[in-house]
Amino acid sequence: MPDSLTSTLTLRGAHLVGSVNLPTARDTLRTVATRLGAHARRIPDGEVGERFHWILFQGTRFEAVDGLTRVGDGPVVVAGFDVRPHVLDGTVPADDLRFGPLGYAEAALASYADFVALRAEGVVAPGTRFQVGIPSPLAAVTTFVAPHDRAAVYPAYEAAVLRELDAILAAVPAADLAIQVELATDFAFVEGANLGGGAARAWFDRDAGGDEDVVLGCARRAARVAAHVPEGVELGFHLCYGDVAEKHFVEPADTGHLVQMANALVAALPRPITWVHLPVPIGRDDVAYVAPLGELALDPATELYLGLLHHEDGVEGASRRLGAAAQVLGGRTVGVATECGFGRGPSDRTAALLDLHVAVLERSA
Repeated sequence: MPDSLTSTLTLRGAHLVGSVNLPTARDTLRTVATRLGAHARRIPDGEVGERFHWILFQGTRFEAVDGLTRVGDGPVVVAGFDVRPHVLDGTVPADDLRFGPLGYAEAALASYADFVALRAEGVVAPGTRFQVGIPSPLAAVTTFVAPHDRAAVYPAYEAAVLRELDAILAAVPAADLAIQVELATDFAFVEGANLGGGAARAWFDRDAGGDEDVVLGCARRAARVAAHVPEGVELGFHLCYGDVAEKHFVEPADTGHLVQMANALVAALPRPITWVHLPVPIGRDDVAYVAPLGELALDPATELYLGLLHHEDGVEGASRRLGAAAQVLGGRTVGVATECGFGRGPSDRTAALLDLHVAVLERSA
């Protein structure tokens, strides 16, 4: 029976942000397809291998660029990756910087082969899309470039991201593909979060001496990547407050900044958005947190996924958070998700988290 608090919402669909703690892409695709079935309209490959810690593997790509040099004498290792930033060393003009392959296309093409094989076996249902996550270029540039050189290096890295997209679009049929643009570091800038070394400020932020509103500046850059995705390919956004040790870099006061970003993306894009995903913290089952969602300017056809599933309180906690959302979004169809990917949580939690998506959706059916 549907919960009375959520009965004004239509629940449909489970969304996986990207990372899933399983050994291989084939394992992820098979497990998700089997456990979520028709609830999952698209399936990611689990961000296995070097991508397990989101963008940290990109450091080696910056290191390989002529004209960039690491700062410091020895590695600063986080989760097995050297996270020292780079600076322009003067040997190559910033306009002439050239990144090699970033690894996203290579991984996507390998995983897509598994996707096609599993579909042929009848494991992946016809019509299910293969989902590829592409982080906003701001994330890697912020992590791997010293602040004073970020504006100069950004265009070269953005161009490399677009080349990765081109390779994916050329290899995966449009009808099979869904691209998710991931904004996390962007919200650190919006919130002025301390990522180590003081409040995070983007070079273009008016409050830091730039000439743009920080939300609009982040949205404009993300939209430039997203606009590269043709309309035959599904396009979504993961709006994120980070997931280091399963914690946000700052807890959002409410969904206000998330709504501002989503609306700015709508305004900046010349094409439809297929879905938007945003987080709902475990402690926020109050209407005040979700109240700004009433100002969302999404097209009715855009799928909205609320990241309100938490392993700590399961179906009951999700129902409370859905109850609050129903008071703001009553009459709308929404889907469910976790706040972020769960690839860095314990592997023995993976199956239960996947089953939680189904349990919440079926309880409200």
